[in-house]
Amino acid sequence: QVQLVESGGGLVQAGGSLRLSCAASGRTFNNYAMGWFRQAPGKEREFVAAITWSGSSTYYAASVKGRFTVSRDNAKNTVSLQMNSLKPEDTAVYYCAAAPWDTPPYELGEKSRYDYWGQGTQVTVSS
Repeated sequence: QVQLVESGGGLVQAGGSLRLSCAASGRTFNNYAMGWFRQAPGKEREFVAAITWSGSSTYYAASVKGRFTVSRDNAKNTVSLQMNSLKPEDTAVYYCAAAPWDTPPYELGEKSRYDYWGQGTQVTVSS
């Protein structure tokens, strides 16, 4: 079992920044690739970003590429999502999730590949 707890959400004006964090406990953190997903009201949960178990590779949805940065600290069992130049359409509940370390990169955007999920943190971007 892996327990994931997100933090750092809040209300921010368009153009502003937020940094989300996800703290992991339980099984060895670096056994897992980590992903961030988000879900807006009335919409499907969608992929935002992912990082491999070692942190050597990162992947982003087209809608956030160049504005968001995912990183991890395996010594501290944390993964972060730095969000800059926020837009109202970024408003959603953001979730971190853990997938097996050997998940192929082309599958890291698929919700079904993730075994563990946090409870989510709300991000609201006002115009």
